[in-house]
Amino acid sequence: MFSVTMPLAQAIGSAPSTDQTSLLVAVGLAVVVVILLVVWRLRHKALPSQPAADPSTPALPSRATTDSPSADPVPAATSAKPARAGRDELRAGLAKTRSGFIARIAELLSKKQIADDLLPQLEEVLLTADIGPKTAEHLFSQVRATLSRSELKDPAAVWSVIKEESRRLLQVDSPPVDFSAHKPFVLLVIGVNGVGKTTTIGKLAAQHVEAGRKVLLAAGDTFRAAAVEQLEIWGQRAGVPVVRGKEGGDPSSVIFEAIKRAQREGFDLVIADTAGRLHVKEQLMAELQKVRRVIKKADPSAPHETWLVLDSTQGQNTIAQARTFKEAMEISGIVLTKLDGTAKGGVILGITHELSVPVRYIGVGEKIGDLRAFDAEDFVDVLYDRST
Repeated sequence: MFSVTMPLAQAIGSAPSTDQTSLLVAVGLAVVVVILLVVWRLRHKALPSQPAADPSTPALPSRATTDSPSADPVPAATSAKPARAGRDELRAGLAKTRSGFIARIAELLSKKQIADDLLPQLEEVLLTADIGPKTAEHLFSQVRATLSRSELKDPAAVWSVIKEESRRLLQVDSPPVDFSAHKPFVLLVIGVNGVGKTTTIGKLAAQHVEAGRKVLLAAGDTFRAAAVEQLEIWGQRAGVPVVRGKEGGDPSSVIFEAIKRAQREGFDLVIADTAGRLHVKEQLMAELQKVRRVIKKADPSAPHETWLVLDSTQGQNTIAQARTFKEAMEISGIVLTKLDGTAKGGVILGITHELSVPVRYIGVGEKIGDLRAFDAEDFVDVLYDRST
């Protein structure tokens, strides 16, 4: 420490002058200032230095808050995985369809430059495909009308016109189905025997149950005991009740009772199966029209959707079936089944082109999830994908 001393005799023997007193005060103040500076420097060295801000570390809020922190955006790769998996499953389901007329067109357009006889060959490929002659002629006419003579020699240009016109044909202008618009929502499912109608109903029921809806099935195909039993099996799998009547009884009364029960017990969705005997076409159509009339007695706004189930393995015959049903019933949607088992899946183009009815679902496998909501964009992209 600092100290200030003087001889004892001098301190006793003489009184300090005014100048000396001022000097002593100044020296004392200086000593105090120096001491304070030393103490401050020692304390400053003892404190840890503040680290530089890390740009990867989120800044703390300047005040206390109870707000939840904002969620980080999901990386694109993460959200794309389910979509990619779904696209791969669709590709697998359409493998045979892609090996049909699509593969023939691809082979025809495989050269860097197309020969002058392209148009006759292309027309032959389209007309022999299972898309129907009307749709084949339409696609062929679009190629001729859209492309110039020089562009007709460009394989990519021809392929692009066919692909984009196929997309346009499949995008029937129709609003999506809102199953919450009515309670109960009544879905009437029609189609000939053997097309996968009952299986489609069972898979739809399971999907809607998974979505949180309370579903009731109506076994309206009373003429086939096997159909009722199959529907009950699907009902057990999905955990939904099935309303059934006597074998050979009135299908309309079964569906009527199902709707009334749904109204009483608060069901969200009623899916009604129907008969599909086509050996007497007039009787079948008359029966379906009666079903529709009786449904309206139970609920004047029902059926809210009427879907026609078609078997893609039957090729162009499905177009004829669709015409017959549309003449008798107000069809609001198509379900095309068994696409995974046939090269005739191109018939979907003919169906939408000639009927102007939207495809609601497609079947591409045996699993419940293989009954897929139809997406024209994905379907065309996979159908006309030339990467594999």
